[in-house]
Amino acid sequence: MENINLIDTFSEFKELKNIDRETMMRVIEDVFKGTLKKLFETDENFDIIINIDKGDFEIWRNRVIVEDNEVTDPNMQIKLSEAKKIDEDFEVGEEVTDEVKLIDFGRRAILALRQNLTSRILDLEKDNIYSKYKDRIGEIVTGEVYQVWKKEILILDDEGNELILPKTEQIPSDYFRKGDSLRAVVIKVDMRNNNPLIVLSRTSPVFLERLFELEVPEIFDGLITIKKIVRVPGERAKVAVESYDERIDPVGACVGMKGSRIHGIVRELRNENIDVINFTSNLQLFISRSLSPAKISSIKINETAKTAEVFLQPDQVSLAIGKGGLNIKLAGQLTGYEIDVYREVIEDDEDVDIEEFADEIESWVIDEFKAIGCDTAKSVLELSVSDLVKRTDLEEETIKDVIRIIKAEFEQ
Repeated sequence: MENINLIDTFSEFKELKNIDRETMMRVIEDVFKGTLKKLFETDENFDIIINIDKGDFEIWRNRVIVEDNEVTDPNMQIKLSEAKKIDEDFEVGEEVTDEVKLIDFGRRAILALRQNLTSRILDLEKDNIYSKYKDRIGEIVTGEVYQVWKKEILILDDEGNELILPKTEQIPSDYFRKGDSLRAVVIKVDMRNNNPLIVLSRTSPVFLERLFELEVPEIFDGLITIKKIVRVPGERAKVAVESYDERIDPVGACVGMKGSRIHGIVRELRNENIDVINFTSNLQLFISRSLSPAKISSIKINETAKTAEVFLQPDQVSLAIGKGGLNIKLAGQLTGYEIDVYREVIEDDEDVDIEEFADEIESWVIDEFKAIGCDTAKSVLELSVSDLVKRTDLEEETIKDVIRIIKAEFEQ
């Protein structure tokens, strides 16, 4: 009965575990040798024959024949009378090989052997999973959602290995249910409590880079290089690309005919707005392109301080800053420069610098308006109350008070 149980253990691991034949044979043999050493103090005179395909095994012991009254080590020696029961022609000094039945080990030894074998195989499987995914860091994997928790999602790959997608690595608008198919990039592989921990991400710039490689053959083939990616997951991303082949338009190739290539990426990222920008070593031009879709009038760059002062027409300021300041924030991350936006000064005797109202409007409120490019009285009045509420951190009542103060100045 115990022999059958152990054979079942072999079959189970042969069918379910992704372990190569040679390694499996070595582990099983090591486990048997360990058991033999405990039972007989040595395993040197034993031959272990394992048939992985059938899930079967045999143990043969080699002993030297001695006279009946000269046996000092029953494990290494066998009485002549016992040897003759096997074959009448045996003589003293010859070697006898006979099979050792597992049942002779005793129930406790068999149970320990089975537990040891199970433990070793599981440890080996864990090491294999760890090594496999350690080599796949930065690659996209596809899995099935198995369990959704508050702080993370448990995913199973096509081999049944467990992967983790933390809440912090999910796009804010991501919503998955059990059974859904999910794509993400492997960002970290650790061993925690002797178990492999494979962490995935959908917010990493690497995920977006790999999606471009899948959708744009020129990137996969190395004809187009992604120089840098910055993103606010689910909201907006900027991708700087460059081609070393003058015949290839890198931006056009990434976007595709009528947006065919980039649409798949946008859908995967929950409608994240993606700006593909032509990289250039001309800093002024690169900063100008990074603020797309705004059109820049002029730029003053301080390379030492890593700052750039950008001047725009009044109607371009809000485009450069973007919703919630995302456009200018990402442009700064992409170029590595702190970008300040200024409304281009237009001669207008009737307009007044917003600082002129410092006696009536608190300085921190004035700073909020200047942060969105509203540095003159008329630039504030050009925008509606609702627009100003969206673009600043000011209360509606505060904004209405400012507008009232400014209008009163013009009425005078």
